[in-house]
Amino acid sequence: MLDNNEDVLSIRNQCVLLNISRSSYYYKPVEESVLNLELMRLIDEQYTKHPHFGSRSMLSWLKMDCGYDVNRKRVIRLMKLMGLEAIYPKPNLSRAQDGHEKMPYLLHGLRIDHPNHVWSSDITYIRMKNGFLYLTVIMDWYSRYVISWRLSNTMDASFCVEALKEALEKAQPEISNTDQGAQYTGADYIACLKGRGITISMDGRGRAFDNIFTERLWRSVKYEEVYIKNYETGNEAYNGIRDYLIFYNEERRHQSLQNHRPIDIYYGTKSVLNLYIDVK
Repeated sequence: MLDNNEDVLSIRNQCVLLNISRSSYYYKPVEESVLNLELMRLIDEQYTKHPHFGSRSMLSWLKMDCGYDVNRKRVIRLMKLMGLEAIYPKPNLSRAQDGHEKMPYLLHGLRIDHPNHVWSSDITYIRMKNGFLYLTVIMDWYSRYVISWRLSNTMDASFCVEALKEALEKAQPEISNTDQGAQYTGADYIACLKGRGITISMDGRGRAFDNIFTERLWRSVKYEEVYIKNYETGNEAYNGIRDYLIFYNEERRHQSLQNHRPIDIYYGTKSVLNLYIDVK
C-alpha cells in the first residue's frame, strides 16, 4: 500500500483493488490487556471445539482446567466482544431483535440442488499476537465455495456490506441466509438484498447450526490456518487468510462434494451425481 499523494490511487481505491476493507488497512492493535487477549485466545479455541459452551461453562473451564481466577462478568464481556454465543435452543426464538424487520428461517425442509440457490454469511473472530480482527465471508451452500470475504478491526456493518456487494458483482442467490446480528439486519445490508429481489432468511437466535456450513468453514480456517500461525500485523492476517481461502476453494477436496473441489462444483465444471443438500 502507498500513502496518498498526487501520483497514486487513493487509499480507498487501493483497498478496493486489493480486496481489503479500509478498517483492516488502518488496523491498530485493540487495547485489551495481555491477560484478556490470552483469555480470548483460550475462549476462541474452546468455543471452536465446543460451540455449546456459554459463559458459565466457559468460566468453569477457565478456572478448573486452565487455572485462571476470573469472574463471569469478564467472560461475558469477552465473549460478547468476540461475537460468541452458546448454541442451543432458547425461549422465544421466533422473536426478532428490537428495531429490525422480522425475517423467518426458510431453509427447513429445503432441497438445495444447484449453485446460487442459497448463500450464507457469518462473522468470526481472528486472533493475532497483540490483538484481533473479524472475518466475514459470503458462501454458496451447494458448493461450499467462498464467493467473497472481508477482514475488519471492528464489528461495524460496513465490511459485511462490502463483501455482499462484491459477491453480487459475480452472481446472485435466490435466498440469502444469515443470523440476526446487527451487521445483517441493518438498512444497508437489507437494501442490497431487497434491491435485487433476493429472498431473505434468518437463523433463530442462538442457533448457529442453522448456518452449519459457515460454522464448518470457521473450524477449517482456524485449525488449518489461524491456529498454526501467529499473525503480528493486519497484512500478515490478510495474506494468510487470502491464501487459505484460495486453497479452500481451488485445491481442498471435500468428502461431502464427492471429493471434488468447491470451485469445480460452483462453476459446474464437474458432473456430480445425486449431489444435493436436504436441510433438516
